[in-house]
Amino acid sequence: MSQLLPVEVIDLLAREQRHFACAPTAFFQAWKRGVKVVGPQWFGDGTHEGLRHAVSIEDLRPDMLGLNDALRTLSSNQGLFLSLMVSFFNAREGAAMLRRCRFEGLADLGDLDLERRQIIADLLMNYSHWRA
Repeated sequence: MSQLLPVEVIDLLAREQRHFACAPTAFFQAWKRGVKVVGPQWFGDGTHEGLRHAVSIEDLRPDMLGLNDALRTLSSNQGLFLSLMVSFFNAREGAAMLRRCRFEGLADLGDLDLERRQIIADLLMNYSHWRA
């Protein structure tokens, strides 16, 4: 005996499948916008050329060695944004960076401008683990 799912459930499942089928591309596009905003020197080969020619998130991996030094030179908002981005790449390192920025919770995102908020929202909505 087969039991049919309600139409609402079927529609929700289809919507999620469509969304997550496109999510890796949308994540990469948001990641590139974030790299451009915070500066390509902390990602990939560290150049604008590298950013322009990146075809995957692996081309724009965070430079974890240089990032810790970056927090000392960036404004608090730039440091917060960079730390949030790193959190998508490496949760443990991102959390440590967020602590150094004195991030206490989501309400602190209110310190970011609209462009940075939108990038973080797009990354969050399209995140499905760091994949090459």
